Amino acid sequence: MPVRTTSKKTTAVKKAPTEKKVTRKKALPAPPPEPVEEIIEASNEDLNTTWITAWRAADEKQAVDIRALDLRGITAMADVFFICHGRNNRQNQAICDEIQKQLKEQHGERVLAIEGQGNAEWILMDYGDLVIHIFTEAAREYYDLERLYRDAQQLQPPPK
Repeated sequence: MPVRTTSKKTTAVKKAPTEKKVTRKKALPAPPPEPVEEIIEASNEDLNTTWITAWRAADEKQAVDIRALDLRGITAMADVFFICHGRNNRQNQAICDEIQKQLKEQHGERVLAIEGQGNAEWILMDYGDLVIHIFTEAAREYYDLERLYRDAQQLQPPPK
């Protein structure tokens, strides 16, 4: 203990305990994400095959310009967007019914939500990782989902 002296008295001065300075290590920055193309090519085996069943069901009902877009790495809302159109509202309804039937029979999949069945201009079927869009030709041209997701890889079903 240090001692302070004055002219007549000697007094002891208590020194405050020293606090240790805490230093925290800074977190290293995360590595840059891998390019999307590499992720898609490396994990095609992981993609749920329900979209293939939907493709074949729509094809059975003569759907026009069928497309399946792989959205992994682009958006988190779904893995695959399935897009097609019919020549009229009744055909769109038939395509929708056939897809529902085939996905239930072959995969045990039930639709989580469905919108647009009333007028059948744009029927949207949500299966979680698969979202199906069935348009009339005019609605498909207007909304142009293929342009919005132009960075997505287009999928082709294997031969029957």
